[in-house]
Amino acid sequence: MGIPNGLLEALKPVTLVVGHYGVGKTNFSVNLAIDLVGQGYEVTLIDLDIVNPYFRASEQRKLLEEHGIDLVAPVFAESGSSLDVPSLTGRIAPAIETAGGNRRVIIDVGGDDAGSVAVGRYARFIEAGDYAMICVLNRYRNLVQAPEDAVENLREIEVASRLKATALVSDAHLKAETTREVVENGVVYAREVADACDLPLVAACVPPCLTKISYDVDLYSLKMYVRSPWE
Repeated sequence: MGIPNGLLEALKPVTLVVGHYGVGKTNFSVNLAIDLVGQGYEVTLIDLDIVNPYFRASEQRKLLEEHGIDLVAPVFAESGSSLDVPSLTGRIAPAIETAGGNRRVIIDVGGDDAGSVAVGRYARFIEAGDYAMICVLNRYRNLVQAPEDAVENLREIEVASRLKATALVSDAHLKAETTREVVENGVVYAREVADACDLPLVAACVPPCLTKISYDVDLYSLKMYVRSPWE
């Protein structure tokens, strides 16, 4: 199925993926990186999830390397540690500065304003080029189940990162129990957030089994690469 046109058009040479803790940012980022490679791009995935990480893109190193994706990971993650330590590598700024043309950079940002602080360090490099900041929304994530809470969360992320969001993606899911109703409720919620923020809703993420159902928004089929240890 690949990346839907609306989402593809929303992407830029540097695309940041932000949102509340546990909404599905990392799985979305990994899917995006793999699908961009499938469309002929050279892709670097930067793991900036260094504060209270639920899941890290760095944990998918083997998968990413199999697809030819360059992973830029926190220093401690390079040695196999998942410590909550702000251990940034010197490779981040050069990767951002060389993005453009056929080279794309995806930045998997830590959750909320606390996780987004690290991005602020690179805001001047990001703003110097063409960037997108996509906020992933999950109607079923605790603490942001009300649209107004999601809006507040996004505004805090913008302040902490010193950057502005450019688009929204709905990733409403309940893992294996995700149904059409779950996805539709998520889209309704995401549209409310979009209206309040004056931002476009460019896609709704769905499991592969739901891609043949008709929705009023572009669908992005996500494989579940990022799983809990007990799954």
